[in-house]
Amino acid sequence: MSETPESEVPASESFVGHVINEIITSPLNLALVGVIALLIYKIIKSRIEVPHSHSAPKDDLPRLRRDFTPQELREYDGTQPDGRVLMAVLGNVYDVTKGKRFYGPGGPYAAFAGRDASRGLATFSVSRSDDVEYDDLSDLSTMEMDSVREWEMQFKEKYPLVGRLLKPGEEPSTYSDDEEEGAAEAASSQNHSKSE
Repeated sequence: MSETPESEVPASESFVGHVINEIITSPLNLALVGVIALLIYKIIKSRIEVPHSHSAPKDDLPRLRRDFTPQELREYDGTQPDGRVLMAVLGNVYDVTKGKRFYGPGGPYAAFAGRDASRGLATFSVSRSDDVEYDDLSDLSTMEMDSVREWEMQFKEKYPLVGRLLKPGEEPSTYSDDEEEGAAEAASSQNHSKSE
């Protein structure tokens, strides 16, 4: 009856040994450990920023400041050599190139690239319109206009303002290189409020 303190140490070792034995002898436990290891790997990998070689040209694009007719805007659908993607919302043109995986060729919202996306955003319709005329949105309901205004708020926060989408007969503004973005947005907002 002489139990020594040594018997306590093997008990804890036997617990660890028992757990390891349970894991490696049960196929289900082995599969679960594999899934957990894979998930941990993916989490760690997603947190490490890996530069993509195809993203370099987008970041090097110079800032564009000008107004567009609907037909001129069509040229910026992401298929041209520089890959720039522009789209208009409520008369304002935004450079959405950094969101190219959404708005560029093959993206879920590619139908909006190089176009006025206001009607599509208001009606939740992602179909490409071949109409090159200016759309005044006068037939949209109040609810649809509220929806597109919410979208515009998101674009203002996320993407740089390039200029305005010109109505027929409207003259483009002249933007200087050192113009502050705040002044450009104020001019755009003023123009937008006149159209309502």
